[in-house]
Amino acid sequence: MRSFSLIFKQFSRSVLLIAGFAFLGSSAYAQGDATKGEAIFKANCTTCHKIDIRLIGPALGPTVTSDTDDKWLTKWIENNQALIAAHDKKALDIYNQYAQANMTVFTQLSDGDVANILSYVRTAWKTQQTAAAKPGASGPAAETGPSDLVIYALIGVIILAFIIILVLNKVVITLERLLEKNQGLFIEEVAVEKVAVDRFAFARKLAKNKKFVFFTLLCGTLALGSWTWITMWNTNVHQGYQPVQPIKFPHDLHAGAMKIDCQYCHSGAYKSKNASIPSLNVCMNCHKTIDRTLNSKTASPEIKKIYDALGYDPQTQKYDSTKTRPMQWIRIHNLPDFAYFNHSQHVKVAKLRCQTCHGPIETMKEVYQYSPLTMKWCVQCHKRTNVDFKGNAYYTKMEAVHNLIKEGKPVTAAMMGGIECGKCHY
Repeated sequence: MRSFSLIFKQFSRSVLLIAGFAFLGSSAYAQGDATKGEAIFKANCTTCHKIDIRLIGPALGPTVTSDTDDKWLTKWIENNQALIAAHDKKALDIYNQYAQANMTVFTQLSDGDVANILSYVRTAWKTQQTAAAKPGASGPAAETGPSDLVIYALIGVIILAFIIILVLNKVVITLERLLEKNQGLFIEEVAVEKVAVDRFAFARKLAKNKKFVFFTLLCGTLALGSWTWITMWNTNVHQGYQPVQPIKFPHDLHAGAMKIDCQYCHSGAYKSKNASIPSLNVCMNCHKTIDRTLNSKTASPEIKKIYDALGYDPQTQKYDSTKTRPMQWIRIHNLPDFAYFNHSQHVKVAKLRCQTCHGPIETMKEVYQYSPLTMKWCVQCHKRTNVDFKGNAYYTKMEAVHNLIKEGKPVTAAMMGGIECGKCHY
């Protein structure tokens, strides 16, 4: 009986350790965010790829699911030309399989963006496969990640296992005491006076258990350290910031459905440091005649806000300067005062698309900060971005860069001082 008790106690400790680590693991962050990956996929990949069928490129669902080497996939997506130039066997096989057709290089994507894309593709493919296996299924269901019910069920199982272990342990102790009493080994003392029950005896017993104390301290240290690290890492990072603007300007309508070029409104992005917020006079180029949405019988209240700010009367089509007032937009993308960013250098010289930093702006009903805009994020992009030097007078006097070009070596923004402190900090 004693050996059974010892074995049971050892088993109980093992179960508690496994349960504790399972609980910590259930709250860990996923490697990729499928929701964010969907937006990035639609903005960059849908021209050439689909999840389930081949388009210009292969069907990504079975391809990405079968290839589990995410490190290589990240390199391929970000800069497949570099892998081909390095004579990577897998890259050359794909290149030759598709008649040596060049895939677009996505150096603007971070490793996190690629991880989100891979997570979305695998999730979408799994959802489609599951839906196809069900008889009468009309289409794939939306995959939003692990169900809350599953997480709560896991926590419930851990708590239930803990309670069962405590109860069984108590039963074993009781049986041992009965056995010893029957064998004459246990002498029950009759107390003359009623002895007070020590309510903290179990807590003191646990406090003397070195393994339990070590496990508790380890879990506490990991939890507190993770919380501290995440909190400090995200200090002053406003990713996802979406303030309420004085006018609900729908970018998905103007830049998406209407396909209006970003620089029609933000003309400063091509020629100055700031992208500039357009004046309401730019809005009136269209909205002097368009005062409502399609098929609507009443004027739009958001367009009326433009008229009110300009003192414009749509009936007489005249402006009253005494009624004008400034439109107080709230800035979304803010860099620290010690950081310098020049829009024209990135848009005109580097020829980057607005979506590189601002995300899929053409799908946003209201703009929010898509990228973290941290120094690490900028430096990572500079390290991967190849310089387009052909016909660009900006680089004509850079002797060192030209020497690299003559030698046929790749040139990145980092080689040209793109990560020097003085580029951003003064």
